[in-house]
Amino acid sequence: MLQPKLNLRVSQRQVLTPGLVQMVSVLALNKLELKEMINTEMVENPVLEEIEESAVTIEEMAGREAERERSAEEIAAEHERTEKDPFEEIDFGSYFQDYLDPGFRTASNYEDIEKPSFENFLSQPSTLTDHLEWQLGSMNLAADVRLATDLVVGNLNEDGYLTATDEELADALLQARGPAPAQPIPFERGIKGRAAWETHHGSTEFGLDFAANGTGMVPADGHSEHAEAMATVQEAREIVNQLDPVGGGARDLRECLLVQITAQRREAEMALKRSHASDRLARVRDDFADSESAPAIHPLHHATLFGAPPRNGHAGKSAPGSGPLANGNGSTGIVSAGNLSTSNGSTSNLSTSNGHAVNGASRNGSGSGDVFEIAAHIVANHLALLQKKDMRELTRGCGRSVEEVQAAVDLIRTLDPRPGQRYNQSETRLIEPDVAFVKRDGEYVVLVNEEDMPTLRLSHAYRRMLREKGTEKDVKEYVKERYKSAIQLLRNIEQRKNTIVRTCEVIVRRQQEFLELGEQGLKPMMIKEVAEEIGVHPSTVSRAVANKYVHTSQGVYELRYFFSEGVNGPEGGDLPLVMLKRKVKKLIEDEDPRKPLTDDQLAAELQRQGIRVTRRTVAKYREDMNIPSTHQRRVR
Repeated sequence: MLQPKLNLRVSQRQVLTPGLVQMVSVLALNKLELKEMINTEMVENPVLEEIEESAVTIEEMAGREAERERSAEEIAAEHERTEKDPFEEIDFGSYFQDYLDPGFRTASNYEDIEKPSFENFLSQPSTLTDHLEWQLGSMNLAADVRLATDLVVGNLNEDGYLTATDEELADALLQARGPAPAQPIPFERGIKGRAAWETHHGSTEFGLDFAANGTGMVPADGHSEHAEAMATVQEAREIVNQLDPVGGGARDLRECLLVQITAQRREAEMALKRSHASDRLARVRDDFADSESAPAIHPLHHATLFGAPPRNGHAGKSAPGSGPLANGNGSTGIVSAGNLSTSNGSTSNLSTSNGHAVNGASRNGSGSGDVFEIAAHIVANHLALLQKKDMRELTRGCGRSVEEVQAAVDLIRTLDPRPGQRYNQSETRLIEPDVAFVKRDGEYVVLVNEEDMPTLRLSHAYRRMLREKGTEKDVKEYVKERYKSAIQLLRNIEQRKNTIVRTCEVIVRRQQEFLELGEQGLKPMMIKEVAEEIGVHPSTVSRAVANKYVHTSQGVYELRYFFSEGVNGPEGGDLPLVMLKRKVKKLIEDEDPRKPLTDDQLAAELQRQGIRVTRRTVAKYREDMNIPSTHQRRVR
């Protein structure tokens, strides 16, 4: 039988005190973060004070005491000598300007006071979300569609791809929309006068169930609401896809490229229509200019030219081969937008907005040479072959000529695989070195960068408050607690400084050749080795070098840069992993693009240089540097 019981158990476990937690967090901060943290603590803790540069020093206090000892006669005499004539201190320009106003003032006299602050001119860079919301704000959309577009825009990542599924967006749309309002009984449709069985039977037409609760108010079907929400989400996705940048809101790379190809094809068709229309209009004007009198263009001709019906509503057909719009073979010259060809089957060439030449249909008007269709087919079915740059298999898979496939590949190269990056550009990261390695008297020393760092001290006023007998007990307890917190913070800041200095001193001793020769003098060094030398845990060293930079004679480097594993290098020494990756990258950059080096060949070349490394190690480091494989690097 189960019953509650009380048991006592003694155990030991490690618990981090608040002071230890603060020490660990302070150690991992860099200079900028530490400065921000100190400013926050000064706001929250009134016991902490910053020693300002204008604070009175001991020398200044001694000077003030000496000045007080001077005789009053000397001070008076000095004032008489330095006293100016009162007449010279009058600003006659301001006097005449204020009291003898001629009735107007120049802009330089009063507009300087009304100038806004410089901070008002600072603007936050626009993001992808801001850019899309700005475009949606200028569109006349239904309330549900606008809400769905906001959900789609809110679930885009930095590259502009949609991360949420349609089901999740539909559920979020239904939740944001709220419960559907109950529909009143449609009395105006004659239901009131029907019999009970007729009313109940007829109610299914309007999606109502009067027998549900007897109130005549029944919510809509849940399945139909979800289906409607799914359709609204799909419509919202299509709208976002057509906004700038085109392709935003796609699920994956394939869908993003297909949307851009469709948009470019639509743009090319519209440009082709405008081109043919302007050519026909120019020919019509030339024909009328050749005659003695040049009458205005007939409305029928104008309507036929731009594909619109005439005013009388008839088709307006003319005799074959007659009229100024005839093209010589009896056709009316209407543009066919489906295959980008003219009515006589001739091929039309056009240049899209990105400068890519678009070939029209073939001579027979079948549209077999449409570069957009070939590009869409490659993206939809042969994206892996395109990534491998295998033109032979692409040509075989598309069933087209090499020239047509190459033109489609060139079109695909003009597309943007990450449309959102245009408006999600990362800001420049501000780096300020925490330490510096400076050479003095032939030796390198470690200097901590404490410039612009606030110097803290404990408030004397609160210390006197603790000593006074009239202070209330609650006030004393609060001040004591704040004093303990302030003292702990000062100790943690000093401990952080000592740990960073000791760690950097070991780096200086081990990396003397790097400081003198540069990157070729870098030696392998492990965090564990440094931790054992200074007598701390490896995690402490890891926090001490995290997100911190050092200024050296060779440039500014991250402190983690000096910690690297070693491989068996030439002459029995160890080669840093960083240098090995650079050697692999250098060999790949110097290779023949038509005959790239394989991983086995790279490993053999490194072994000839005295570096013992296997093929799998080379492949691992190549993938870490995002270098394609041999097959993908080959240029055919």
